[in-house]
Amino acid sequence: MDDDLNMSIRKFLKQVGVTSQQAIEEALRAEGVDPSKARQIKVVMTIEDLGVEHVVTGEIKGKQA
Repeated sequence: MDDDLNMSIRKFLKQVGVTSQQAIEEALRAEGVDPSKARQIKVVMTIEDLGVEHVVTGEIKGKQA
């Protein structure tokens, strides 16, 4: 793969990771809930002009009390 394209992808994914973490933290703070409660999470990435839809699901939770 082209090095410039690879770096562009990595830069985009870093931005996704950082901004997603901020959004999750803000949502949890705003809700004022127990951080040890497990939360189901889903991320959907689309590349419309390539017809790509990639879904990642998982769970996030803090330490149990």
